[in-house]
Amino acid sequence: MTQFDFGDVWLVGAGPGDPDLLTRKAERLIREATVVFYDALVGEGVLALVPPHVRMEPVGKRSGRHSKDQASIDRLIVEAALAGEKVVRLKGGDPAIFARANEELEACRAEGIRVSICPGITAASAAAADLGVSLTLRGLARKLVFVTAHSKNGATLDLDWQSLADKDATLAVYMGKAAAPTVSRKLIEAGLPVDTPVALVENASLGNGTRIVTRLDLLGLTANAALTDKPAVILIGRALGESTFATSGFYGPQQKSVENSGSVGG
Repeated sequence: MTQFDFGDVWLVGAGPGDPDLLTRKAERLIREATVVFYDALVGEGVLALVPPHVRMEPVGKRSGRHSKDQASIDRLIVEAALAGEKVVRLKGGDPAIFARANEELEACRAEGIRVSICPGITAASAAAADLGVSLTLRGLARKLVFVTAHSKNGATLDLDWQSLADKDATLAVYMGKAAAPTVSRKLIEAGLPVDTPVALVENASLGNGTRIVTRLDLLGLTANAALTDKPAVILIGRALGESTFATSGFYGPQQKSVENSGSVGG
């Protein structure tokens, strides 16, 4: 069992929202902490596990609604550790995947603070579980690629589209709602077939999630019409089309299929 001493910092993965998906280690660290700095994307059920005597500090960042800049978050974590607290930095999903972990690790190490990572289940895995699909498939999808579609305001989404348009891969796009039309257009321009299966999952792992199956040329239209401001992940690739979920016609009360014989421009 890993020891959690006063003055230590743990970056803890809160997973996609369902508290049952927390690791046992994550739950133990949360209960042993004296202060928890938590993201806006951490599920309410996970936050409910924090003991009443533990100080809770919201430092969440959502697109267009940043409560703290990264430098301020780094400083709060360092100050708490130097004051002798047991610090948990609770991050949605996995701390090592699009979660700005490196900045916080470096800030702690620069001050000689012992800092560690407790991994969590990432959104793409939770989305695949909700859909009942495998993200990889022998002979069809041998590669899994994670990419973030988030960019600074006004900045062009600078990605290697030729590499991403791999028909033998499954592509998981994080923070992709706003960029969905661009993702669709660029992948098609790079050679990915217009009828490539796509799934959009909002609030993965939670009972109020939305799951939509469509195709690549309808991705932009579907994302704009169906997704809200809740956390969402977009899955793209042939493996989705081979699943029972995508081919059976069963979509459940919060699942939909969007199909069209024509092409809708992204």
